[in-house]
Amino acid sequence: MLENMAFFRNDAVNRLNLHFAIHALALSGGGAFFGAYLLRAGTPAPAVLAALALVNLGRFTLRPFVLAPARRWGLKPLVIAGTLLCAAQYPVLAGVHGVGWRLLAFCAVSAFGDTVYWTAYHAYYASLGDAEHRGHQVGARQALVAIVGIVAPLLTGWALAALGPRVAFYATSVVVLTAALPILGAPNVRIADAAPAAFRAALRGVRIFACDGWCYGAFIVWQIALFLSLGESFAGYGFAVALAALVGAVCGLMLGRFIDLGHGPRAAWVVGGLLIATDLLRAAAVGAPGYAVGANALAALASAVSGPPLMTAVYNLGKDSPCAMRFQIAADGGWDAGAGIASLLGAALLWIGAPMRLAVMLSLPGSFAMFVLLRRYYVGLAPARQEMRGDTPLGGP
Repeated sequence: MLENMAFFRNDAVNRLNLHFAIHALALSGGGAFFGAYLLRAGTPAPAVLAALALVNLGRFTLRPFVLAPARRWGLKPLVIAGTLLCAAQYPVLAGVHGVGWRLLAFCAVSAFGDTVYWTAYHAYYASLGDAEHRGHQVGARQALVAIVGIVAPLLTGWALAALGPRVAFYATSVVVLTAALPILGAPNVRIADAAPAAFRAALRGVRIFACDGWCYGAFIVWQIALFLSLGESFAGYGFAVALAALVGAVCGLMLGRFIDLGHGPRAAWVVGGLLIATDLLRAAAVGAPGYAVGANALAALASAVSGPPLMTAVYNLGKDSPCAMRFQIAADGGWDAGAGIASLLGAALLWIGAPMRLAVMLSLPGSFAMFVLLRRYYVGLAPARQEMRGDTPLGGP
């Protein structure tokens, strides 16, 4: 039993998982209501998606500039600073009322904070985690995220409806600030001044993360469709998001163990099948409240199941690369590009009057490409696992 729980012995990763669970309380609360709130605040759906594309363009542009402070101070101070910067975007969001300078200010603040935080956090997690327990560790994080995701959307939906955006989003900001506390006792990770061929080594991570970003950009289209299908009700939308989190609460941890046992190729099939089935069901459920809630629950299950295989691959590739931070700058740049292009395409489709179902189905190419890349990664990993265990493939010497 103790051997099965060995992945909990890494104190630094435990701290990072606790930190992220607190941050996820904000992401699944105020963060999940980003599109819904902008719609209710008078922002047309194409403009909401265009704003998301602008945020990703800003992040893509800013990514390379994160390397200099990382080299000077290390990753831990950068993750803490990024957490504090992320907290600043929610008060700005509370003041947005339609298209205008406040929306542009939100895009700028969000792009800056997210760039510092996510690049450093992923590199930090990749550096401190254990490759042999990576699936377990990411799965534990995924389970924590799913659990807090049950409560946060219910509270945020109620707060938006009953108390207004200032209370809801300022409270979200306070939650993000407290997320920095668990990291204070974690070790720092220094970044080398030079790492030859680091960015070239990141190309696989760039491709995988670009697919994930594409799926996220299309997911925002779905969030808009879900909110509209539920009559633009904050409470109804919060219930749908909470129900979805409940469905996915334990799946991530179970699949993480499955990956660490060497079943990554099978996990890739499960992920691909669930993602594609979710894409099709979401498109069919547009405009039907009951079906939309069910489709959203399946989407959460797909997210919980896809998280460990995806992040296990990315984190292990990052740790094996010449520099985890440079790897993550490139990989996150791929994520920004994927999310930005998908959200721009969604905005263009809605702007020309295309059916919402067609825009929701933008996620299909990303889901299929994700399946192909993850399966290729884990199939390629199998011979290395056999060699490490001393196994000899049939027909070998």
